Amino acid sequence: MSFPIQRLRRLRSSEPLRRMVRETKLAVEDLVHPLFVVPGAGVKQHIGSMPGQYRYSVDELVNYVQELVEAGILAVLLFGIPESKDPMGSGAYAEDGIVQRATRALSAAFPELIVITDVCMCEYTSHGHCGHLVDGCVLNDPSLELLAKAAVSQARAGSHMLAPSDMMDGRVGYIRRALDEAGFSHLPIMSYAAKFASGFYGPFREAADSTPQVGDRRGYQMDPANAREALLEMQLDAEEGADILMVKPALPYLDILARARPMFSQPLAAYHVSGEYAMVKAAAAAGWLDEQRIVMESLTSIKRAGADIIMTYYAHDVARWLNS
Repeated sequence: MSFPIQRLRRLRSSEPLRRMVRETKLAVEDLVHPLFVVPGAGVKQHIGSMPGQYRYSVDELVNYVQELVEAGILAVLLFGIPESKDPMGSGAYAEDGIVQRATRALSAAFPELIVITDVCMCEYTSHGHCGHLVDGCVLNDPSLELLAKAAVSQARAGSHMLAPSDMMDGRVGYIRRALDEAGFSHLPIMSYAAKFASGFYGPFREAADSTPQVGDRRGYQMDPANAREALLEMQLDAEEGADILMVKPALPYLDILARARPMFSQPLAAYHVSGEYAMVKAAAAAGWLDEQRIVMESLTSIKRAGADIIMTYYAHDVARWLNS
């Protein structure tokens, strides 16, 4: 029997060898933890569809982020649930808005932490849509003014990076100009460049209280069937000044990440979203799979496909696993 000269199993024979030749290595520095902040004090509300995740008041948020910082996590992504909502989402750009208060508190407590703030209207509008709603239709250009006001307000509160997630046309360029004119030309924009109208967002909408009260978001979020359009969206955001380009969700769209990687020099981000988290949690609770193994495999696949940055609700767990 003739054997090949190359025997690929040679480099799989022990864990030290496998680690030495591993092509894709997940690191704590790759991870961003999304967090939900609510009004009040001493609040830590469990999110039923996302076991292990909570809505925090600002004081409790600071306490929890202390654990993240100690685990080596460099960045968090903030979503706010305001005291009240209105059709124009004024809580998104209020000087004392919930995300603004949280940003100030985290920036003061953790000078080295990167505080990223989500720029959208859906958590703040009474109708639950991501922009200015008129007669059941989200108007693109009037929404840009609201988004820019929110971005500038968050920048003034100390945000280190703005992350527009609304999917309005032209919003990156509009926000970039508004930030520059307000004296924040140094702040980067991480654009949700290819955000698909996905069924994987269900648990997030419970957590952020952001379910649309009428219609849905398919008129502005992307059709899951369209890959070429996703790359065009990313190209347009890059041309408008986005510093980081995001694909959301992550696992169902690894092909988009893989196709985007050779096309763009900007760092790529991917959002391992609430539905992806909830599915693993449910299966693990039923004893159907090994939670740690599945999570590490999933996040490694996201990085292997081309992501430099991964937003994940598993960030704290993964940091502990990597550090153990």
